[in-house]
Amino acid sequence: MIEPWVTPWSRFVFKNFHHEPFCPEAQDWAFPSTGPLSGANGAIPWIVFMRDREIFLTEFPDLAIENLRPFMPFRYLISGGVGMRGMMPGFTHPLWMRLERMLGSQMSRLAMFAFISLRRR
Repeated sequence: MIEPWVTPWSRFVFKNFHHEPFCPEAQDWAFPSTGPLSGANGAIPWIVFMRDREIFLTEFPDLAIENLRPFMPFRYLISGGVGMRGMMPGFTHPLWMRLERMLGSQMSRLAMFAFISLRRR
């Protein structure tokens, strides 16, 4: 899965510039069913796989979190995301990817998404 992730940078971006709810403080994994994704909480993947990791592992003992890697602090934004016009010419993609890789340990504070891989035990 590639899912939204909670970091100081993503909190700022998702809360101020994104149209869907993003509430890392939610008490549980539920959200109101008011239509297709209208009540979704973009922070749910982080809540389930990071904040409430032990609950997830207890509730789903047949699944192991094989890989969880936060990444992509800038490319999503400058590419225009899903609904905006891109600001990044396609030929610059490798440069942006290299820049993001150079961030190394800073990625845990800047990532906007995470790659999450589960494995059935």
